[in-house]
Amino acid sequence: MTIQQVLLLLLLWMWLPHPCHTEMLFRRTPDLRPRSFGGRALGNDGKTIHRQKRGWMWNQFFLLEEYTGSDYQYVGKLHSDQDKGDGSLKYILSGDGAGTLFIIDEKTGDIHATRRIDREEKAFYTLRAQAINRRTLRPVEPESEFVIKIHDINDNEPTFPEEVYTASVPEMSVVGTSVIQVTATDADDPSYGNSARIIYSILQGQPYFSVEPETGIIRTALPNMNRENREQYQVVIQAKDMGGQMGGLSGTTTVNITLTDVNDNPPRFPQSTVHLRIPESSPVGTAIGSVKATDADTGKNAEVEYRIIDGDGTDMFDIVTQKDTQEGVITVRKPLDYETRRLYTLKVEAENTHVDPRFYYLGPFKDTIIVKISVEDVDEPPVFSRSSYLFEVHEDIELGTIIGTVMARDPDSASSPIRFSLDRHTDLDRIFNIHSGNGSIYTSKPLDREISQWHNLSVIAAEINNPKDTTRVPVYVRILDVNDNAPQFAVFYDTFVCENARAGQLIQTISAVDKDDPLGGQKFFFSLAAVNPNFTVQDNEDNTARILTRRNGFSRHEISTYLLPVVISDNDYPIQSSTGTLTIRVCACDSRGNMQSCSAEALLLPAGLSTGALVAILLCIIILLVIVVLFAALKRQRKKEPLILSKEDIRDNIVSYNDEGGGEEDTQAFDIGTLRNPAAIEDKKLRRDILPETLFVPRRTPSAPDNTDVRDFINQRLKEHDTDPSAPPYDSLATYAYEGNDSIAESLSSLESGTTEGDQNYDYLREWGPRFNKLAEMYGGGESDKDTS
Repeated sequence: MTIQQVLLLLLLWMWLPHPCHTEMLFRRTPDLRPRSFGGRALGNDGKTIHRQKRGWMWNQFFLLEEYTGSDYQYVGKLHSDQDKGDGSLKYILSGDGAGTLFIIDEKTGDIHATRRIDREEKAFYTLRAQAINRRTLRPVEPESEFVIKIHDINDNEPTFPEEVYTASVPEMSVVGTSVIQVTATDADDPSYGNSARIIYSILQGQPYFSVEPETGIIRTALPNMNRENREQYQVVIQAKDMGGQMGGLSGTTTVNITLTDVNDNPPRFPQSTVHLRIPESSPVGTAIGSVKATDADTGKNAEVEYRIIDGDGTDMFDIVTQKDTQEGVITVRKPLDYETRRLYTLKVEAENTHVDPRFYYLGPFKDTIIVKISVEDVDEPPVFSRSSYLFEVHEDIELGTIIGTVMARDPDSASSPIRFSLDRHTDLDRIFNIHSGNGSIYTSKPLDREISQWHNLSVIAAEINNPKDTTRVPVYVRILDVNDNAPQFAVFYDTFVCENARAGQLIQTISAVDKDDPLGGQKFFFSLAAVNPNFTVQDNEDNTARILTRRNGFSRHEISTYLLPVVISDNDYPIQSSTGTLTIRVCACDSRGNMQSCSAEALLLPAGLSTGALVAILLCIIILLVIVVLFAALKRQRKKEPLILSKEDIRDNIVSYNDEGGGEEDTQAFDIGTLRNPAAIEDKKLRRDILPETLFVPRRTPSAPDNTDVRDFINQRLKEHDTDPSAPPYDSLATYAYEGNDSIAESLSSLESGTTEGDQNYDYLREWGPRFNKLAEMYGGGESDKDTS
């Protein structure tokens, strides 16, 4: 059997209906000698090379996917024509899935699949087959390669990449306008049958939209779909394989379609006329009200521009478009006056700013409204005839002269009388006054341009019937100059002349100033008040003059100072002049004219004080210092005197102490524990009845033992104070409030006479004042009772 016959039989077998298995036949060649097949070829050595024919053939195997049987799925059979059936040959399989997914019977060559195969995972497998001698393990046939191709079944439904699609299309679109294209994929083999052939259909969304079956393009199906009627649509698209036939698998997706806006609706005012009101006192720029045209479109298609196109108030009002609210706000353009006009009529137009030419037939895309504005009357403040006033007046006018008049009126129809007044914050010196009835401003104090050239006043006008409504106007008063000031020296001149000066020598250049300001400028003339034999004045005719000497030589011993009166006059009307005196000192100079020394008397004269005056002032200062020192010394001497001057001086004792104490039960007045614990007192206490002049450092003394009697402790302290040179001779027992037994100084009490039998006269207590009346009655009354008994 030839190779061509074998291939023909194999092709016939593949196309015949049979169970899914394939057998690969191996044919044993008659002998192993090389045979010529299809031609010869020469080798490099010139010998003829013959091609050897194979003894077995291979082909392509086919296997259905998704096998559901319980046994291994039979794939095909490998068979060699050298196989005698005695088991001497062994079939070996290698390649994709060999030994795991595909197994071969070594003896028979049957190939089986061990598990279900999914074509979508792998469409074909490439393997290699070989037959070897089982005993010698040598190949009896050359290794050959073959392919196992997986036949597809319809086991995958079409799927869409997205579960939900979002799309949009302009409203009013023509039928057939493309919206979006959806595409489904099928994992089945598109080259085998109709498993992967997908057909699209619409399940939801008709009659508004349609879908092309082959491409999945969604198109509009109805004309003139209006967004203002309905904006959102939900379309469900189905994709079905097997060409859409019965039994095919399908998948669905949802497409949310939004109709986008186009400018197909013109703006419309909800009413044809609107009425607004505004007070006449509203300032320029005040918003009166607003108008708004509605537009069913959205975004830029609904943008409207407002303007005033007609009416009798086009010059009095403006309209401004508010972009955020799409309203037209009407504002005041010029001041309103109720008495002049009370009603205005405007024609306002609203027009779309973005018009689509495709929809001109739906227009016009604009609308108009009539706006009537009523001006309301208010009680307005007075109105001045001018916004400001300027008055000019000469500074030499008499008091009470009227410098100008301001005028104001009541703009209301009632025309109330006006009252004028000056704001005194603008005229603190009260130089001006105003007539409250007619607004005439007049002077109340003299004017002086040299002090203040301008006066800025504020005049207040108020209605007499309503004084709260006021109006102010600025009034500027300019003071005009009058030649009322005489010229004077520009500076103070310290002039000297050298003793060796020659005649005609320049010793000083002088100038002048004038507070006045004439229109033609300043012009001064200089001259001497009288002829002077020593000096002369030469006018430079430029508002300066030179002082020259008229003789040779000067002596400071004869005359140390010269006084030279100079007359300075101006050129204005009336002419003003003044006399300034130059003090010229005679000084010693060197050869170059530099001053070296001048007379002491001449140096003191400009200061205005003589030597005698300075000496008198110095003596006065010394006397004052001596008085202050004496006063301080006397005051210190008074402080040395003790508070208690004498035992008999009862008044001093009462004034100094003024405290009787609380007796033994008064623990707050004196702490007796200090006496019982002498160790607690370490420092010497200063006396309280006088102010010591010098503080001495206290002496430390050893403290008494804890069991020492208080009397010994006090005696020790008495001894210390008796020997203390700084302590005055007073009984120190007053400090410790303990007298001991029979003090030599006796009792310090002012009431000790109560224990004596002598008669005392206490009438002098009444002379001490009302504070001692009670004490005088006690003692004086007691004596009286005693006498009467």
